[in-house]
Amino acid sequence: MRAAGQILIVLVVLAAVGAPWLAPNPPERSFPDALYAPPTRVRLLDQGLHAPFIYRQRLVSRLERRFEEDRSRPVPLRWFTGGRLATVDEAQGGPLLVLGADAFGRDILSRLLYGTRASLALALVATLGALLLGALVGGIAGYTGGLADEALSRLSDFILVLPAIYVALALRAVMPLVLPARTVFLLLTAIFVLLGWPIVARGVRAIVASERQRDYAVAGQALGAGPVRLLARHLLPAASSYLAVQATLLLPAFILAEATLSYVGLGFPSAVPTWGTMLQDAANVSLVSEAPWMLAPAAAIFVLVLAVNLTVQGTGRAPVQLLERSNRW
Repeated sequence: MRAAGQILIVLVVLAAVGAPWLAPNPPERSFPDALYAPPTRVRLLDQGLHAPFIYRQRLVSRLERRFEEDRSRPVPLRWFTGGRLATVDEAQGGPLLVLGADAFGRDILSRLLYGTRASLALALVATLGALLLGALVGGIAGYTGGLADEALSRLSDFILVLPAIYVALALRAVMPLVLPARTVFLLLTAIFVLLGWPIVARGVRAIVASERQRDYAVAGQALGAGPVRLLARHLLPAASSYLAVQATLLLPAFILAEATLSYVGLGFPSAVPTWGTMLQDAANVSLVSEAPWMLAPAAAIFVLVLAVNLTVQGTGRAPVQLLERSNRW
């Protein structure tokens, strides 16, 4: 199961990295005659076996959002054209909409691939920031003890008792609603790091406080090694397994947090493709029953969270022991 989870994670990362090449259309481009267009079926059979092709989708009723395939002429796929893996000649039968189109006629697959880049990058940067800050605070608290340990412990406890999602909503709500995408990225990263570092600090503090009593740490201190060297070279590396487990827990949590904030209109602007903004476009429940392809970002979130959980389940007993040790802090 762990191997299956790792394969899924690799596929998601490859999809994010290769988005400009894999996306059939620009994510921001709107096709006026393709509002809520259903997925384009890629075919191989038409009175015999052919190279992959599609039939042009013709808008029959704009009011009913009804489309029909024009089977009078097959439109072949064009491979490795214009820096894209597959596309079609729009003058003949475009556009190619593998996962259909949204309310503005934008390609859902292209937006999903580019949204993977934005959502995954935000979660990765926030996870790295939470791990670094948590490891630093937990290492200092576990090594020094005394008043510094008590102060840092109480600070982390205060943040941990707060309901994380409501704090994130409140912090974002006090900021201006309309912000550039880059500013939103930095702002959400800071909020997620602020809410994610305490649980990392708890575990690191417990591990460092235990390791600093061992013979190798005492010997290193007796030989003149300073606190920075002991922490960086010996004590913090002992917490590497715990940090790896926390990374696999924080990553999906931050992805869900970004999706939640964007869904309620406090995340990225709607023009920026992320999994959260795409779910906001699919918020009309009655429409989803007619256009289920609008839920593609929800399926992507499910796949990634499932992959991370499968990976965590296969990490063995050692991380569980580290979690139990941190809970006794």
